[in-house]
Amino acid sequence: MNTKIPNKTKVVVIGGGVVGCSVAYHLAKFGWKDTILLERDQLTSGTTWHAAGLVSQLGPSAAITKIRKYSLDLYKELEKKIDHSAGLRLNGALSIAQNKERWQELLRQATTAQLYDVDVRILNKDQIKKDYPIINTDEILGGIFMPGDGAADPSGVTYMLAKAAKKEGAQIFEKSPVDEILTKNGKISGVRVNGKVIECEYIVLASGMWSRQIGEKAGVNIPLYPAEHFYIITEPIENLSKTLPVIRDFDNRTYFKEDAGKLLVGIFEGNSIPAFDKTNKVPEDFSFGEFPENFEHFEPYLNAAVKRFPILETAGIRKFFSGPESFTPDTNTLLGEVPEIKNFFVCCGLNSIGIGSGGGVGKVTAEWLMTGHINEDIFSYDIKRFQKFHSELGFIKERITESLGDLYGVHWPFKQHKTSRNIKKLPHHESLKSFGACFGVSGGYERPMWFALDGEKSEYEYSYNYQNWYPSAEYETNNTIKNVGLFDLTPFSKFEIISEKAHQELQKICTANIKNEVGKCSYTQMLNSDGGIETDLTVICLDKNYFRIVSSATTRERDKFHIKKHLSKEIELRDVTDDYCVFGLFGPKSRDLLKTISDENFENDNFKFGTGKYITIENIKIWIQRLSYVGELGYELYLEFKDAKKIYELIINKGKNFNLCNCGMHALDIMRMESGYLHWGHDISPKENQYEAGLNFLISFKKNVNFLGKDALLETKDKKPNKRLIMLTLKYSKLGEPLLLHDEPIYLDDEIIGETTSGNYSFNFNKNLSFGYIKSNLRNEELFKRNLYIEVEKKKYLAEILLKPLKQSNFKNI
Repeated sequence: MNTKIPNKTKVVVIGGGVVGCSVAYHLAKFGWKDTILLERDQLTSGTTWHAAGLVSQLGPSAAITKIRKYSLDLYKELEKKIDHSAGLRLNGALSIAQNKERWQELLRQATTAQLYDVDVRILNKDQIKKDYPIINTDEILGGIFMPGDGAADPSGVTYMLAKAAKKEGAQIFEKSPVDEILTKNGKISGVRVNGKVIECEYIVLASGMWSRQIGEKAGVNIPLYPAEHFYIITEPIENLSKTLPVIRDFDNRTYFKEDAGKLLVGIFEGNSIPAFDKTNKVPEDFSFGEFPENFEHFEPYLNAAVKRFPILETAGIRKFFSGPESFTPDTNTLLGEVPEIKNFFVCCGLNSIGIGSGGGVGKVTAEWLMTGHINEDIFSYDIKRFQKFHSELGFIKERITESLGDLYGVHWPFKQHKTSRNIKKLPHHESLKSFGACFGVSGGYERPMWFALDGEKSEYEYSYNYQNWYPSAEYETNNTIKNVGLFDLTPFSKFEIISEKAHQELQKICTANIKNEVGKCSYTQMLNSDGGIETDLTVICLDKNYFRIVSSATTRERDKFHIKKHLSKEIELRDVTDDYCVFGLFGPKSRDLLKTISDENFENDNFKFGTGKYITIENIKIWIQRLSYVGELGYELYLEFKDAKKIYELIINKGKNFNLCNCGMHALDIMRMESGYLHWGHDISPKENQYEAGLNFLISFKKNVNFLGKDALLETKDKKPNKRLIMLTLKYSKLGEPLLLHDEPIYLDDEIIGETTSGNYSFNFNKNLSFGYIKSNLRNEELFKRNLYIEVEKKKYLAEILLKPLKQSNFKNI
């Protein structure tokens, strides 16, 4: 390694594990040769050295699958290119199921794999027994085999990437702990290492389990924490096949791999143990460290492993390993620029898939650094999906006791975490609870997902078919169409700009022509320079030079970051999300209900759709705007938190005369799909432009402003979109069979032409409903006459394209 650290560089990568070395390699390869990597001790000395080294191509989304596939392809390529072994042993990977629900999940994975050209083979129990007689298949229903998967040598991969990085021009320095991250005017200016200051423009924090405490010192919130992670290695086992695949026994929370004639058995238990529990900090000198044996904790899983592999009964244990591995609140990686400090990027929180994803996350991070954005739907990895409280010690330590186990738990649709709950409650939380609310978390808030009927339990009973909340959603959606529904929209992200330049600035970053008239609302998107959709939002003119921006609950930090990034420096963006509660009153009787609690004139001639104004209810000043995400006559009420409980109770009391019902987020999602409304993060993302999504009506080329992304849109304006959004229903619908979600292949006859993005069951129309993108030269009217299918769990269901949304309401003119 190099011995003399330069005084100045463009990028400093902090951390010499597989991830840091990958970032350094890709930055240098893509042209930023002025990159140095600083490792506090030796390469791999954090968690990389003791990783199991599993590599798997298939991820839960297209973007994550790309990351994993790229990683494996890169390792193969570099082995030859720089003549250094990555220790690849691609004997395949076998995932087995011993209950119906797990088998359904594996079949869904096998179905999704077809979208990404990942080879997946479905095996029944007899095939498994024949191919792998070492496995006890008594309780197994079946499995899926991925022949391209396997394992790699963690140290081999890391040193190979380091060698490749140096060959491309990057410099690597060991024994170089970063003492301090330096900033100037809210932007990275350098680092201090061994008492020496290195000036730099960017940093990438790739320090694994140390990342949270390093970030904390710099005022940056990084939500991860290490848990104790366990595996054993047996004594040599006679005649153990060298070609045994990696075997994942999810239902027993164990995995197995052959290791030089021995068997490695690891676990992902449902109740993990936070590491360094006494000090709550990872020691700076914890290099190649291990924890004392905890056989009592491991024993139940070992017993299950012996049952699955009877050969273990007589095998001795050569090594019992317990060491730290960091996990995030949702078991997804942390990538991207942090919101607190400009040019401060992270690439950490790999949740035990660091070797399998290391190459890909390094590439993504390098591209993100160099272009300022990513044209992929990668929000599930963006650190800005989290808020400050997610990295607080109490929250993250409790959450990782659950999230480690999530890796091998069933990935249920609509699953809610049980740990670290009730962080943010609505003022009327107890009232909602008394009406049978089943709460989920949205934007950090406890938010009603549905309301139990007739004394039923307000708890999820998870399933891949019929949902136990269906009767509630049916009642809530039907009642909203016939009478009036009350939806809690408080978690909406809310920002405000007050400035003489406010309108001018918004015109520069929004695609629509923003209305500069008090009380007018504008629905719009914001793009990146390549035309990808970065945000989906509404802009409201509250007063002269005073605008409010409202966007999705889950994208609060991300949207705020994007807006601030493209505003002029003298313009202040205020986050007022936690200042206001929001109630949505939707349905044909919503206007009549409002008349009983306010003297304002709510008639259509006086209060048009897409407008808002201040009204008074019980001497409380409330902003009300006539908008609707459910496709019905409706209003959104914005009021201060302190007044929310009183107004909620008033609405409930007066609403009795109009058959008002409380409604949850499942009802909202169903009704927005019935109306053909899109959802950012599902149906639209930076991967799509507005022409592909059918949102080109929100592009204003007439306004004399060179808005962000305009040039990219002009280039595609007269071209046929590469793909397009369509709406589908199943021809023969049955409730819960199948359960439509997302990432299901769409077929034209026997050819895959696209994939779904959203799915729901419409009770108002008795239809299984799905949105998705397709690539086809046929017009929708032609596709209507052809055989389309949606495939779920390896079974094709005949589908029909919708030429218009299910719901055709005239609510805007009522």
